[in-house]
Amino acid sequence: MSRQEVTAEQVASAADGLQRDGTRVTIEAVSALLDGASVNAVHKHLTAWRARNAKPAAAPKLDIPEPIAVALGKWAQQLAEEAGVGARDALAQSEEDMEVLLKSGEQFEAEREELLAQVAGLTAERDEALATLVERGEEIDQLQAELRNARHIATDALVGKAKDQLAIEGKDSQLADLRAQIERNVAAAAALSDARLKAEMELVGAVTARDSFAAEIKELRAKLASRSGEARRAE
Repeated sequence: MSRQEVTAEQVASAADGLQRDGTRVTIEAVSALLDGASVNAVHKHLTAWRARNAKPAAAPKLDIPEPIAVALGKWAQQLAEEAGVGARDALAQSEEDMEVLLKSGEQFEAEREELLAQVAGLTAERDEALATLVERGEEIDQLQAELRNARHIATDALVGKAKDQLAIEGKDSQLADLRAQIERNVAAAAALSDARLKAEMELVGAVTARDSFAAEIKELRAKLASRSGEARRAE
């Protein structure tokens, strides 16, 4: 049964059933019969039911001879005391119900604090991921600039060495230097390209982590709002 649907009639019916069965009428017993209905809602209606079913006894006032009046007075006092047992039991039951309500409120507060702590933790992790994302973005920009510069250097070196090669054609030693320089430039360009690829992969991972943290924070906030709404409705 939904916690919002419990009514005074349902609580009264459940309480009457427990009373007919000779079972103590408690908040927990009524809530169990109503499929775990809110203890706060059950307490409100159960208090009204107990007030309607209370049977206080009053000692009668008799105009009879004193000895008989004294005897009857003692009997009436004893009857009133015996009737007061029910009132004392009802008071004790009310105190027990209050303890149940307090425990329920403490449990809800603990769950609320835990959710708030989780939200705070995820928010910190999200901020850290965002900071890492910004840092990775700056590194990628720097690597891209270095890659462009390396490409210009490699191109200039190739053109310059080609010109030198034409000028010194036939000189094996100079030709070997030219080839070595070109290989170094190509290797440098490849290293920069690998670094750029690695940085881009880290950026993708950081973006994925950020989205995951954002989804978890949204879910936790929704749970927290739902818990707060239940608490307000239960009040």
